Amino acid sequence: MATETVAKPRASVRVGVQKFGTFLSGMIMPNIGAFIAWGLITALFIEKGWIPVPGLGGFGETNGKPNIGLVGPMITYLLPLLIAYTGGRMVYDVRGGVVGAIGTMGVIVGAGIPMFIGAMIMGPLGGWTMKKIDSLWDGKIRPGFEMLVNNFAAGIWGAFLAMLGYYGISPLVQAFSTGAGNVVQFLVNNGLLPLTSIFIEPAKVLFLNNAINHGVLTPLGIQQSLEQGKSILFLLEANPGPGLGILLAYMFFGKGVAKASASGAAIIHFLGGIHEIYFPYVLMRPLLILAAIAGGMTGIATLAITGSGLVAPAAPGSIIAVLAQTSRDSYLGVILAVLLATTVSFLVASVILKTTKHSDEVDLNDATSKMEAMKGKKSSVSSVLTGAGAGAGVGTAVLAGPIRNIVFACDAGMGSSAMGASVLRNKIKAAGFPDVKVTNAAIANLRDDYDVVITHQDLTERARPVTSSAAHFSVDNFMNSPRYDEIVELVKESNTPKTAGGDAGTAAAAGAGAAAAGTAAAGHGAHVADTPVDAAPASGAEPAAAPPSDILVADSVVLNGTATTRDAAIDEAGRLLLDRGAVDEGYIAAMHEREESVSTYMGSFLAIPHGTNAAKDHIMKSAVSVIRYPDGIDWNGKQVKFVVGVAGINNEHLHILSSIAKVFTNKAQVAQLEAATTVDEVLDLFGKVNA
Repeated sequence: MATETVAKPRASVRVGVQKFGTFLSGMIMPNIGAFIAWGLITALFIEKGWIPVPGLGGFGETNGKPNIGLVGPMITYLLPLLIAYTGGRMVYDVRGGVVGAIGTMGVIVGAGIPMFIGAMIMGPLGGWTMKKIDSLWDGKIRPGFEMLVNNFAAGIWGAFLAMLGYYGISPLVQAFSTGAGNVVQFLVNNGLLPLTSIFIEPAKVLFLNNAINHGVLTPLGIQQSLEQGKSILFLLEANPGPGLGILLAYMFFGKGVAKASASGAAIIHFLGGIHEIYFPYVLMRPLLILAAIAGGMTGIATLAITGSGLVAPAAPGSIIAVLAQTSRDSYLGVILAVLLATTVSFLVASVILKTTKHSDEVDLNDATSKMEAMKGKKSSVSSVLTGAGAGAGVGTAVLAGPIRNIVFACDAGMGSSAMGASVLRNKIKAAGFPDVKVTNAAIANLRDDYDVVITHQDLTERARPVTSSAAHFSVDNFMNSPRYDEIVELVKESNTPKTAGGDAGTAAAAGAGAAAAGTAAAGHGAHVADTPVDAAPASGAEPAAAPPSDILVADSVVLNGTATTRDAAIDEAGRLLLDRGAVDEGYIAAMHEREESVSTYMGSFLAIPHGTNAAKDHIMKSAVSVIRYPDGIDWNGKQVKFVVGVAGINNEHLHILSSIAKVFTNKAQVAQLEAATTVDEVLDLFGKVNA
C-alpha cells in the first residue's frame, strides 16, 4: 500500500507538468515560423549582421530620424501578441484570442521589454475569463442584440485586462524575468551552466521538457538575444548531439531490432529534429541517461567557452534549424558543440552497451510503448523503431498496444466506407475478435484516436494528416481487398499475449509486412451524408438495427439496366431514388460530383454511387436502388454489373449496405445475382433486409 500511495502522486505530478508543458508548447510551436522570420531578419540585417541594412535592422538614421527597423517591433509586439492570441484561442476560440491579445498589450507597454512570459499568462487568462463572462448571459440576450452585446463585452473586458496587465501583471513578470536572468547569468559566470543538463536531459525523456523550454528558456533566450545578439539558452535543450551519440552507439554495439532501427532513427533525429525518436532507446536501458547528460554538458560547456549561441529558437531541434539560427560569429562554436556532444554521448553510451547485458530485440517494443504512455499519445515516428512502418515511411505509426479501434474513411461516409467496414467486421469476427470495433467515418470527421485507418488510395493523403498516430492502409477495392487479410493478421498478432523473445519479434514482423504491403492513411465515413460520427455503429453490431421497411422496394430493383456508360448508370440509379421521392435533382448532380472526386467502384462487379457530404440537404428520406447490367459497364477501367444507388439519413440505410456487402463477398451469391430472373430473388439474396 505504501508503494501505491507514493507512486500515484508522483505520476500525477509528472502528468500535470506534461500537460502544462504541452499547453505552453501549443502557444509557441504554431508561431515558430514567426520566430524563424525574426531570427533570419536579425541575423541578416542588424548592424553586425551578414547584410547590414539600417532601415530593416533598426540602426542609424534616415532623414534625421532614428530607424525603427523590423527587429525591435517584431520582438516587442508581433511575437508576444501572436503567442497571446494563440493561447487565448486555445481556451476560447477566436474570441478568446482577441481578448487575450488586447490584455497582453498592457503587459508589453508596461514592461517595455519583450513579454513572452506575460503573453503566455495574459492570452489564456483573457480567453478563460471571457468564456466565463459570456456564460453569465448565455441564452439570455434578446434576438438581434447578440452582436452588440458580444462586441461590447469583449471590448470592455479587453480594456480592463489591458489595464490589469499594465499595472498588475507587467511588474510581476518583469521581476520574474529579471530574477531568472540573474540566475542564468550566475550559472554562466561561475561555469555552472553545463549542470543544467542533469535536469534537462532526463526531463526530455520524460516529456517534461516543454515546460522548461517554452516556459523559461525560450523567453529568457529571446531577451538575451535582443540584448546581446545571440543566446546560449536556445541550445540547452535543442542540441541534437546527445541523442545522436546514443543512436550511433546502438548502430555499432546494439543488438537485434534496436541495432537495425538505430540508423533510421538517427536520420529522423538529426535531420528531422524529432528528438523523441531516441527516447525508447534510453528507456530500454535507463543507464544511458548518463550518456545524454554527459553529451549535453559537453555541448553547453563548448558553447560557453566559445561564447556561441543562436539568434532565435531552433524548432524542431534539427541540425538544419540549428545552423539556420546560428549567430554570424558562432558557427564554429555551435558546430563544435554538436560534434563534441555527439562524441562524448557516443563514447559513454558505447561503454554502457558493451558492459551491460540486455536483450534489445525483445524490449524495444515495450520501451516504445512506455515512451508513448508517458507522452500520453501515440508517436508519429516511432514505427521506425519496431518495424511496424517498414516500407511505409515515417508517417506510419507504431501499434503501441492491441488493435481495438479500426475506421474506414471515405469522402462522405455514405456508402463505400460502410460496406468496407461491414466486410472487415465480419472477417475479424470470424477470426475470433468480436470486441474489435470497426466503424466508418467521413474524412472531415476523423479524429486521431484510431489504431488503424483504411481509405481508398485516392483519399490517403487527405486522411493521413489528421490521423498521424494510426497505422494506415489504402485500398482500391473495398469489397475484397487483400489488405483485409493483412489487417486481420495484424489484429491477431496485436491481441495475442506475447511471450519473451518469440511473439514480440513475430508481431513486429507482421506489422512490418502488413504496412509494407499496403500502408497509406485512411479512414471511413462515419456518417451518411448527414450522419454524425457519433452515430457510427458499435463494435460487433450491424450498422443499423431497425431500418425503415421501405429503404429497398421492388420498384427500385431493375434486372436489366439500359445505361451503357458510367455516367448514364449513375443517372439511372439516381432517377430511381428521385422517383421514390427520396432525393431531389440536386442529389443526382452530387452523385456525379462524388464520382469525379473518388471512384465508388467496390470490386466484385459492384459500384455504389452516392452524393457528396455537402448533398445532405437534397435527401428527403433513406432509399437504395439496385440495377443489374448483364453485359457489364466500363467503370473507370473496371467492369461493373451491379450499380447500387444510395441516399441515407442517419444510419437507416447502413443495414441494407451491410447485407449487400455480405452478398458481394460471396462468389456463389454473386453468381446467383447474375442468374436471377425475378426481383424477388434479388431481395431474397439480400436477406429480406427490410424485415
